[in-house]
Amino acid sequence: MKILLDEIMEQRNISERQVSDLTGLPRSLVHEIRRGSRPRIDTVEQLAKGLGVRIGDLIESEYL
Repeated sequence: MKILLDEIMEQRNISERQVSDLTGLPRSLVHEIRRGSRPRIDTVEQLAKGLGVRIGDLIESEYL
């Protein structure tokens, strides 16, 4: 499973700080996710809600 946060950030031309502001997640956590850390499902939900995308748009997995 891979979190596609980098791709969304690149498409929207937004920074880690902006993602943090939109989602309410600490910038350090956003950075960790971008570097490959596997977030909890509630964190993925918070990312999706803040960025206005579906959870499926954030996750790359052969099982989705």
